[in-house]
Amino acid sequence: MRPVYLIGFMGAGKTTLGKRLATAMGLTFQDLDHLFEEKYKLNINSFFEKYGENLFRKFEYELIKSTYEMQDVVISTGGGTPCFFDSMQGMNQNGVTVYMQTTPAGLTSRLVNAKRQRPLLEGKSPEELILYVTEKLKEREKWYTQAHFKIDAINPDLPKLIGEIYSLISEK
Repeated sequence: MRPVYLIGFMGAGKTTLGKRLATAMGLTFQDLDHLFEEKYKLNINSFFEKYGENLFRKFEYELIKSTYEMQDVVISTGGGTPCFFDSMQGMNQNGVTVYMQTTPAGLTSRLVNAKRQRPLLEGKSPEELILYVTEKLKEREKWYTQAHFKIDAINPDLPKLIGEIYSLISEK
């Protein structure tokens, strides 16, 4: 089975749903951020501080391309992964993409309470954060909405999603 890519803004719950989806479908789960940190031996926050976003995006792009040949895997991508280079097109051609859609308010609430710090959010007040999330989400929607499926990230219907994924795969 081709890869299943979960896309959406940071804090949408891609990793949480990805683990559940992989278990339910009998697939392996991979988190692109963890793959990045394993490969480059540096956590993403440190990488951003040391090398900046541009180099991070280039390396992330090479990493996402390396997943195209994977089989029987659910991959949680970074929030910006689909928005750089031709990553969205590549994921759509080589796998099944699922956009985990939510609102700026829902995302902000999750990000304020998140255990993991995100480099692009560092130093932002709650007011700045809601503005940032609203603006960035609006920019990224043009990529996210190219996904094969859109689901409600707050209340995902896992059995329905699994059925849709299998339907799409059997068509190809």
